[in-house]
Amino acid sequence: MSINSENFSLLSKLPQYVFSSVNELKYEARKKGEDIIDFGMGNPDQPTPRHIIEKLLESAIQGRNHRYSVSAGLPKLRLAITNWYKRNYDVELDPDNETIVTIGSKEGLSHLMISLLAPGETVLVPDPCYPIHSYSVLIARGNIKEYNSIKDENLLMNIEKGLKTKPKALIISFPSNPTTQTVDIDFFTKIVDLAKKYSVIVIHDFAYADICFDNYKAPSFLQASGAMNVGVESFSLSKSYNMAGWRVGFMSGNREVISALKRVKSYLDYGIFQPIQIAAITALNETQDCVKQTANIYKERRNRLVDGLSKIGWEIELPKATMFVWAKIPEQYLGMGSLEFSKKLIKDCKVAVSPGVGFGPSGDEFVRFALIENEQRIQQAARSMKKLFV
Repeated sequence: MSINSENFSLLSKLPQYVFSSVNELKYEARKKGEDIIDFGMGNPDQPTPRHIIEKLLESAIQGRNHRYSVSAGLPKLRLAITNWYKRNYDVELDPDNETIVTIGSKEGLSHLMISLLAPGETVLVPDPCYPIHSYSVLIARGNIKEYNSIKDENLLMNIEKGLKTKPKALIISFPSNPTTQTVDIDFFTKIVDLAKKYSVIVIHDFAYADICFDNYKAPSFLQASGAMNVGVESFSLSKSYNMAGWRVGFMSGNREVISALKRVKSYLDYGIFQPIQIAAITALNETQDCVKQTANIYKERRNRLVDGLSKIGWEIELPKATMFVWAKIPEQYLGMGSLEFSKKLIKDCKVAVSPGVGFGPSGDEFVRFALIENEQRIQQAARSMKKLFV
């Protein structure tokens, strides 16, 4: 018998990775010695704060921390999570039943879908969206129903239209990756009302909670009255604390949903390496100055990029949050679509971005810049892209 990947039914449901062709061009150019300014992957470039690293080192040399952990997370970390919610959002959580530690957001969201869905059940997901929002549904053998998440004025109407098809769950994410869209607490209150009306579970991805600018503070979904009755919220330490490679996050909210995730995870993993969890406790409990500093770095990069693009004739609205700039393709190149335009940027300008279509069909008129290059490199990129408008 020969093994053929075409016989793997799950793989046949997963779409081709749109970003791969852009990445290949980038790698080929670098092999030739070309300097590519990379705004592609949202991979934080700043180091993890020193006090968090020191706690990891201190706890890693203690042998008792080398044993199996528990999949739900250390009790002290779950307590730190509930204190974080109380301190930042005045939300009361039970550390034993209303929060669980996850191995980053992607693992938590993926295993949540396995916990919630029977094969063939539908989840309403944003279009465009962070890819795991839709892929996690497919991996759980579920079906995707998309709602257009680009136009602010139609967003609630688009969501309710999708809810009329009776999905099992609804995924939302604000501040949004990739669109950088933000909402206020009134929006979440209306989402709770819709969830009750259509008996749907709400899953809110809150990865960019702290990366906000210009006096905007992102609300937590759990702040909305009744939110605990209808859904959960996911957070990752990756962006706020520059701990992307550490793979630690958490999910909080409705105790029935948390219980379902906890039960599935108990079969699949023994939790995160304990020194990482202990360092995460330090991150959540101690000084938050590092979080503010990280947000300020992204704000300065945002300003530099948007200002630089404006000077060459590419007008983009300043995003109020996230580590991204979501840019409408210039009119003269709109017909190319985001994939071909992204390839053009690499070939002609030595600049790499993410094509919007990689986040969903509705994103094809956009590209996403991740603010992972320093200000000097950002200025260099803007000068290089000037030739697009000559």
